[in-house]
Amino acid sequence: MRLGLALGYWGRGPDPRHLDLAREAERLGYHSVWTAEAWGSDAFTALTWIAAHTTRIKLGTGIAQMAARTPTATAMHALTLDHLSGGRLMLGLGLSGPQVVEGWYGRPFPRSPLTATREYVAVVRQVLRRERPVTCDGDYHPLPYDGPDGTGLGKPLKSITHPRRPDLPVLLGAEGPRNIAQTTRIADGWLPLYWSPYRTDVYREPLADAPEGFLIAPMVRAAVCDDVAEGLLPVKAMLGFYIGGMGHAARNFHADLMARMGYEDEARRVQRLFLDGRRDEAVRAVPDAFADEISLVGPAARIAERLALWRAGPITDLLVTAPDPRTLRTLASLCA
Repeated sequence: MRLGLALGYWGRGPDPRHLDLAREAERLGYHSVWTAEAWGSDAFTALTWIAAHTTRIKLGTGIAQMAARTPTATAMHALTLDHLSGGRLMLGLGLSGPQVVEGWYGRPFPRSPLTATREYVAVVRQVLRRERPVTCDGDYHPLPYDGPDGTGLGKPLKSITHPRRPDLPVLLGAEGPRNIAQTTRIADGWLPLYWSPYRTDVYREPLADAPEGFLIAPMVRAAVCDDVAEGLLPVKAMLGFYIGGMGHAARNFHADLMARMGYEDEARRVQRLFLDGRRDEAVRAVPDAFADEISLVGPAARIAERLALWRAGPITDLLVTAPDPRTLRTLASLCA
C-alpha cells in the first residue's frame, strides 16, 4: 500500500504549509501528492506550483470537477502539466453534485450521471491518445457541437501538442454502487471519499469486476495525537459539512453514502441540523465511531494497530490528509 498526501482545496487563501508538506512527503518517499477544488481555488494551478518545487513525487488531482471544464479543456490541462512535470500527473475527476454544478458552474446536472461520466472520460482518452480527430456522438459532450444554436461549422480536431503519455492514469471519484462499478470499467482507479476497513463489504459487489492493477485510493484524515476525541474533531467538522452542506436535502450523495455504511439515522440527523442552520450541533451529532473508523487518529501505537486493517484490504494507495510533518513521518515509518 503506497502513501499519498492529500492537500485538498484552499480555504480563505493559500495554506502556507502545503508546499513544505509536499516537499516533506517527497523526502519521506511518499508516492503522490493530491490537490482538489470545490468553489474557490482550482486543482491544476496549485498542483503546478507543487510540481515546480518537487522532482519525483507523483501529482494527482483529487479531484478536478468535470463541470468546471469541457473534457477537451481538462485533457489540455492534463497533457500540459504532464509535460511540465516530466510525466508525473494522475488525473482524478469527479462529477460533483447538483448544488455545485448548477449553483456554481451554471450548468444542468446530468439526468444520467453515468452516461455523462462515460462520455467525458472517453473524450479525455481520445485527446491523450491522439490517434485521430476527436469526436463524440453523445448526449452531454457532442463533438463537433451540432446543437440548434450552433453555426454548423465545427470540425473534428486533433491536439496540436503531442501528449507525453497516451496512457496517463485517469481515476474517478464515485460514491454510488453503479458509478463505482462503471469506474472499474472505464478508469484506471477509484478515489473513495470515505473508506472503512471495517465495512469493506459495502463495496464488494461494485468492485467485483475490477481488473488487475486497478487503483483504489481513499482519502483518510490522519493525526498523531494523545487525545483521540480531540483529534477526531476536524474529521467530524468535515463530515458535518459534507453530509449537511454539500448537497440538497433531497439529494446528497455524501449523506446517502454514510447511510449505506450503516449510519442512516445519524446521517439524516446531521443533515437536518445543518440545513436548519445549527451547524455546531450538526458536527457534534456526527458519531465518533463513524469518524474514527474512516480515519487514523491517536497515538502512534493505536494508528499502527488500525493501519494493519487498511493494509489487509484491497487498497493500493492511502491518501493521507495530515496536518503536520510529524504525522507524515510516523506513517512513513509504519508503512516502511
